[in-house]
Amino acid sequence: MDAMTTSIGRRLDSLPQSGFHRRMLFLIGAGMFFDGFDIYLAATVLGALVRNGMSSVATNAWFISATFAGMTVGAWMSGILGDRLGRRFSYQFNLAIFGAASLCAAFAPSIQWLTGLRFVMGLGLGAEIVVGYGTLAEFMPPALRGRYAALLNFFTNSALMVATFGGFLIIPYLGWRWMFVIAGIGAGIVWLLRKNMPESPRWLESKGRIAEADAVTRDIEQEVYGGQTVSPAVPFANSVPLSQPQRGSLGELFKGRMLARTFTGIVINVINNLITHGFIIWMPSFFIAQGLTVTRSLGFTAVMTLGAPVGSLLGYVFAESLGRKRGTVVFSFVAFALGLLYPHAHTPVAIMSLGFCMVAVIFLLGALSISAYVPELFPTEIRLRGVGLCSTAGRLANIGIPFLVAALYGFGGISAVLSLISAGLLVQGLVVGFVGIETRGLALEDVNA
Repeated sequence: MDAMTTSIGRRLDSLPQSGFHRRMLFLIGAGMFFDGFDIYLAATVLGALVRNGMSSVATNAWFISATFAGMTVGAWMSGILGDRLGRRFSYQFNLAIFGAASLCAAFAPSIQWLTGLRFVMGLGLGAEIVVGYGTLAEFMPPALRGRYAALLNFFTNSALMVATFGGFLIIPYLGWRWMFVIAGIGAGIVWLLRKNMPESPRWLESKGRIAEADAVTRDIEQEVYGGQTVSPAVPFANSVPLSQPQRGSLGELFKGRMLARTFTGIVINVINNLITHGFIIWMPSFFIAQGLTVTRSLGFTAVMTLGAPVGSLLGYVFAESLGRKRGTVVFSFVAFALGLLYPHAHTPVAIMSLGFCMVAVIFLLGALSISAYVPELFPTEIRLRGVGLCSTAGRLANIGIPFLVAALYGFGGISAVLSLISAGLLVQGLVVGFVGIETRGLALEDVNA
């Protein structure tokens, strides 16, 4: 079969698992790791700022809201830039933004300066998530796509454990500023490593840049098959000719079948931001407000956040065996039950055990839904717009969440906060169950055929 008689996507999907796929996972995952590290260091840094008097629970809310505001703008802009100018431009641009701003934050003289720089960091942080998950999906065959998305989630959310333990080991002795130094230097190193990453052939094809798409795909095929020049040898049912340029627009996300998919993606993003940033980010502040020392608070949080990499690895197990839709529904209800039980834990062992389970299930949901499921719902020409819109809606809805969490905590303590989170999980399970589609085992072109 001639290489030009079948779509680029079909050729990419015919490739066996190889070092190329692992390299792409590592390069995208490394950037996502430092993105996650920069996001999650807020938990330990804010707790330390409360203790040393530089901040309070109220001013911490402004810091977190500035993060969400920046991530909202960054998610939106990355969707537009990624679909117009390419995946490669977008992921390098946003990595440079949050890396440089992180280094500047290390020298912030006050919480006000730190909050302003956090907004700038957020621009890059929000963009990295959109581009990373969307780009990985376009390179991976159907049999690998869900599992590799879960592994990418593992890279990202291992940063929670590293940031928490790093804060536990670094902040009491060297101070909080070093957390931002680590994030900035790490992002700079990854930026250099990713300079030679290829552009997405699926995106090039969608723009009518057929010769470029074919050349990049041939390079990938040669790498996978050990330097040999090859053409795809496996015929596909319903093979699709190389397409003409597609001019996707934002309005297409609200037409026909895409409306239900956009709604599903928005709900998933809103609830994931709620449960992650309404519970996990606030844990050290809650513990300190209840009278624990900084060291003990960070120790409790560190043990609980060990559930993050465990949950992501469980996502690797369930992404293909259970499927993205069914897995999201099942574990939304599991997390709902854990959220109702957690406020009744009073001993240190019970608090850490239930907290560990809660964190694990939260990140299992993230692996199945945010990482794997949402990018699959949209066609290539508007994929990053779709992912960006859903992410933007989630960030926008959650700009006010820190203030709501602070108010609920003041009114009813941790029970009130967990009631809100449990209600969100129930809504997510019902929406995905009744409105969502299953994408397991399908080529991206078939999901959107």
